[in-house]
Amino acid sequence: MPGSEKPIAGVQNVILEQLNRDLAELEKKLEADVVSMMGPIVGGLDDRIRMAVERLDARAAKLAVLLDTPGGVVEVVERIVGVLRHHYREVVFVIPGRAMSAGTVLALSGDAILMDYYSVLGPIDPQVQKDGKLIPALAYLIQFDDFIKKSTEGRLTTAEMVLLQKLDLGELHQFREARDLSIELLKKWLVTYKFKDWQLTETRREAVTPEMKEARADKIANALNNIRRWHTHGRGIPMKVLREELDLRIDDFGQDPTLARRVHEYTAVLREFMLTLQAPMFVHRPRPARAVRSNRRIARASSFRGASGVRALWAPQVLPTSTVPTLR
Repeated sequence: MPGSEKPIAGVQNVILEQLNRDLAELEKKLEADVVSMMGPIVGGLDDRIRMAVERLDARAAKLAVLLDTPGGVVEVVERIVGVLRHHYREVVFVIPGRAMSAGTVLALSGDAILMDYYSVLGPIDPQVQKDGKLIPALAYLIQFDDFIKKSTEGRLTTAEMVLLQKLDLGELHQFREARDLSIELLKKWLVTYKFKDWQLTETRREAVTPEMKEARADKIANALNNIRRWHTHGRGIPMKVLREELDLRIDDFGQDPTLARRVHEYTAVLREFMLTLQAPMFVHRPRPARAVRSNRRIARASSFRGASGVRALWAPQVLPTSTVPTLR
């Protein structure tokens, strides 16, 4: 409808200002720079993270990443971690809802992970791009291994034989490489960052050796990679299970009611803002001092069409990408 864009821009500006205020409060509470990232981890997100971090006027020693993602591509995770560690000595992840698959690998690259009873990580089932979509690799590998086992035992049916012949061995190799890379990165980052201050065992108070750290990282990586244990790619693993069954130290931000309220209120507003813009992915950073503008000028944020032709909105502090496939 003609003339309807002005009110929409005004509403978007009000929500944006609220997001900026909420993010500033989170920075005070966490005593860190804060960048939020919501949406699938796909190509282009690493560039958005780099821009968001590099545009900060003055950086603290610590960065808190508020992360909510259904997962994505582990190679993009590796690039994001490279950016974060280039600029910050300490990186922590705050998970208000979910950090699945590649998001779990990203979260476990942190010095600390903050969750509450509702937050979940997920199996590290890497996703690979196929026909313009992201698909979980381990499902294909498990099915292939099952077919091979049945074949050696003489139990393969005719229908299964047809399916087996349709599997692309090159793709299966790619799937295995993605799985192995996820495990390799997870183990390396756990030892380097998450376990760096682990000096004594909790019960016997014995000195922790590098071999012990590597063994713990191996246990966690193998457990998260065991898709038969979790059954589905999209199954969430809550804080209680991560602590008790995987021996993974998680900080409960729910123990601080003020922090919990601010995290969940901010996340709810950000999700609503994404809906108004029809943007499936966002990176939100604090407003640099030099970029402070009047409400009127902010409201004139320009619209453009991304590489996929999908309308997106560019505004200070909020960096959307083009539309990508909805993921599970």
